[in-house]
Amino acid sequence: MRDAKCTPLLLLLMLSCHCAEAPADEGVKLGENATAGDLETAEFGVNGTNMTSLGYGIAANVVASLLYGSNLVPIKRIETGDGMFFQWVYCASIWTISMVADLILQSPKFYPFVMVGGAIWATGNLAAVPVVKAIGLGLGSVIWGSSSLLIGWASSRFGWFGSSDYVARPILNYCGAGLCLLSGLLFFFVKADVELHPNSESIPLLLDRRSNSCSYGPRSSEFWMDVIGLRSRRFIGCLLAVMSGLMYGSSFAPIFYIKSRSACSDSMFHGASDYDLDYIHAQCSGIFVASTVYFAIYCAAMNNRPRVYSRVILPGMLSGLMWALATYCWFLASNYLSAVITFPIVRAGYGLVSALWGTLVFKEIKGLVNGLIFTVAFCVVLAGSLLTVLSKF
Repeated sequence: MRDAKCTPLLLLLMLSCHCAEAPADEGVKLGENATAGDLETAEFGVNGTNMTSLGYGIAANVVASLLYGSNLVPIKRIETGDGMFFQWVYCASIWTISMVADLILQSPKFYPFVMVGGAIWATGNLAAVPVVKAIGLGLGSVIWGSSSLLIGWASSRFGWFGSSDYVARPILNYCGAGLCLLSGLLFFFVKADVELHPNSESIPLLLDRRSNSCSYGPRSSEFWMDVIGLRSRRFIGCLLAVMSGLMYGSSFAPIFYIKSRSACSDSMFHGASDYDLDYIHAQCSGIFVASTVYFAIYCAAMNNRPRVYSRVILPGMLSGLMWALATYCWFLASNYLSAVITFPIVRAGYGLVSALWGTLVFKEIKGLVNGLIFTVAFCVVLAGSLLTVLSKF
């Protein structure tokens, strides 16, 4: 059943591989007299030697990192105003892609509880545009990636939302998490040179023309970031990035909880699928519903005169497409490897991609001292991610 679901999805993602059956019987082949701990260690060793699965997992991780790290690039030089309209277009695109993938996966059972995680993600994503405007794409992505990595690591390591993941070397695991925390503190000292208002479009579509002049109504220059100082903007941007990362990292908790309760006969989630991709459509449905509610509240607060920028539509749809495909690739990688391995790899990977975009293309990090601090901080988070991965073996 898992093979039948996975093959067409991999064609959608252009990954030339097929899903391998879970080696559920390999533990039996190792000997009937082995203890439970020996069986778990031996099974992991056998899986670790499966170079094909390892290659597929790494390939899916690489694709996910590239897409996650680039998904906000299409709107970097486009005026998005307060970001609310972009948020809705972005989330609508995500939901549309998930519907197509759900049909390819033969419409697995829909769990409404997973939508809670989607709502959490959408709440955190409300700050995406303000963060990019305040501290830039590269710095913002790395900061929310670091905080997301920490909450994801903690939930997997200690089993906050389900069963905890086995770690062979706990000391390396804790050292990796500590380095990720240290990198987050270092990033606060990086100063980004960010253009607050691109010149692509300065006048939103749905604002009334004033009757007494030829000018338009409230313009993008009235965005709340324009009335605060540079230091306050940097502080608020970093704080919003941390909060967004915490929500991003915890948004998949309902999936982990359902999977951990699937074997309990007295649980309402008994018999739930162990295949991560079966839950993404419900997650994306929660994202779309929450974003629609937020946009409706925003329209009401703006007296039905929202700031709608026409040039955001197609780039926003492209950004949503990239995020949705990245999420399917990431969950696919978790199918071959485990969450405790894929989570730090993807978070550090897309942070590197975003940092390269922000530094080399958009020139957000300028100056020798700034570049040095940014490089050291990123090396620290990369080392922390590697230690976290190595702690599994």
